[in-house]
Amino acid sequence: MSKTREVLLVGEGNFSFSAALSENAGDEVGVTATCFHSENQTCRQEGAELNIQRLRERGSVVLFEVDCTCLKEHKAIQHHLFDCVIFNFPHCGRKSGVKKNRILLLKFFQSAIAVLKDNGEVHVTLCNGQGGTPCDSPVREWHNSWQVVAMAAEAGLILSEIRPFDYEAYQGYRCTGYRSQDKGFHVEGALTHIFTRSLPHTMPEKLKMEKTIGKETVCFELPAELRNYMNRNFLGQQSHHPVKTVQEQLLRELKSVWPVCTINEDFPELVSCLPETPQSCDSTLTHSDVYWIKPTDTYIFDQSETEQNDCESMDEQQSFTGSYALRPSLLLHVQEITQNEDFSPGTLHAVSGLVFQRVPISLSRSPAFHQLLLVGMFPAESHPLQCFQDCLGSLLAAYGVSFEEARIGLEKQVWMNSKMLPKFGRITSLPSFSSALDEDLQLIAISINLDHLATVIFGISDWRLLWSADPRFLKPFELNPLGPFSSFSLYPPSYSHDVSFWMDPEIYDELDFHALVRVASCGSVKNVALVDRFRHPHMGHASLCYRLTYQSSDRALSHSQVLGLQNQLRRLLPLRLQVTLR
Repeated sequence: MSKTREVLLVGEGNFSFSAALSENAGDEVGVTATCFHSENQTCRQEGAELNIQRLRERGSVVLFEVDCTCLKEHKAIQHHLFDCVIFNFPHCGRKSGVKKNRILLLKFFQSAIAVLKDNGEVHVTLCNGQGGTPCDSPVREWHNSWQVVAMAAEAGLILSEIRPFDYEAYQGYRCTGYRSQDKGFHVEGALTHIFTRSLPHTMPEKLKMEKTIGKETVCFELPAELRNYMNRNFLGQQSHHPVKTVQEQLLRELKSVWPVCTINEDFPELVSCLPETPQSCDSTLTHSDVYWIKPTDTYIFDQSETEQNDCESMDEQQSFTGSYALRPSLLLHVQEITQNEDFSPGTLHAVSGLVFQRVPISLSRSPAFHQLLLVGMFPAESHPLQCFQDCLGSLLAAYGVSFEEARIGLEKQVWMNSKMLPKFGRITSLPSFSSALDEDLQLIAISINLDHLATVIFGISDWRLLWSADPRFLKPFELNPLGPFSSFSLYPPSYSHDVSFWMDPEIYDELDFHALVRVASCGSVKNVALVDRFRHPHMGHASLCYRLTYQSSDRALSHSQVLGLQNQLRRLLPLRLQVTLR
């Protein structure tokens, strides 16, 4: 049990696979081969004694009467951890139905995880059609399959790879069939499913933060649903994140046409503004789209008071009379950029960072994303709006990005659209903030949702993957920054549950409901749909019914977990939203 790589095989019949594997793998792999039957029963099978001898001659461990559903209870195994646990063609025996075989898989996975190393793998080979994945040909109906991915999820395992079972690569291998019967399994078209551990689901909590705005230091609690988006440093110098790769590539292409100056100033994610400010800078924003923040404490720094730069409480000094909000758009900083002494016409000034918007749960929009803002003054006669549209169009057309011209008030703008998300970026002509600038110059602002653009360019089907804490997400981008994305969690199971409640239409905010779902489900709900609405004709209150679709793109999500998350949501709804469950 001290070899470089330890492999445990369970459910062996005549040990022909174990013997062939041991000989193919070489001396650096330690093989422990186990069988459910006694040694006497096993040796009655053709070739079994010879295969056992081959294993023992190579120093492999051969064990009998090992139950794969309780591996931790076996004295020779319980104190060891393995790099790989292999179960070929599991079956309960005789004409057992799919439900019994699902239970066998479930118990095996729960047993195997107890003897598996943190970075270990579990290999399960099934006959074609049994697994219930799109790789089966033909694909069985879900209820008629063994649902191998869902069974593995109960043990915290995700499907990372599927390979054809190459039985010809194992010299001398002979499939004996279930319960060691002479009738073998149909190995043609069989598939080996490779499972790995996933990170656990954790419920986000409020984060206490402190931000400095001018002379003010504001203390506040970040909404719990935004907890996993803060302090991730995707755009940092050492980052290999695809969002940074997209930004660098975009700026590199633009620099070949225009001078580009990157602004290194760290604009705070918390801004002080009046309620009408966000809409005045970005006409697409409404008051309900913004995360308004109520400070827990505010301090005003006054250098004349003390040499040690102490702070005084807001209660003791005059405080800002407006409101605080998490920045909903980088367009809030356009005026600061144009009035900076380093701002010069003819140059694109680039700044990027996190922005936050209250949005419903969907596969296309996230409550926090990285935005790239490009601001510049250019001669109006050069038609800069059209020039930028043509340039970006040539860069992004291959990824299905289209452009749509529109006008809102005095602003002329061009929207950037994709199939998944319309208006994820725009090119806008803005009125100048400074009368000192030449009237013949036109102020242009380009804002782009970098997160969405990254999902489009790299073919990432779920934006939640961008925020995955699993290191396997970033690994491919470290090796090949511009290569296509390949998911490390294949065919995650999906579950649907409904929740209904009575609410008061006068005080109910649907976005608050979506925020609570994000928190209670640990981010595992990918879609929420309103399926029924009823307004009581006399009482005034209304009943809503929502359908929640649970599916995790990077973590194991089991049926029992989803039931727990759904119950957690039902418990929190009356407490947080003042509704009455039906």
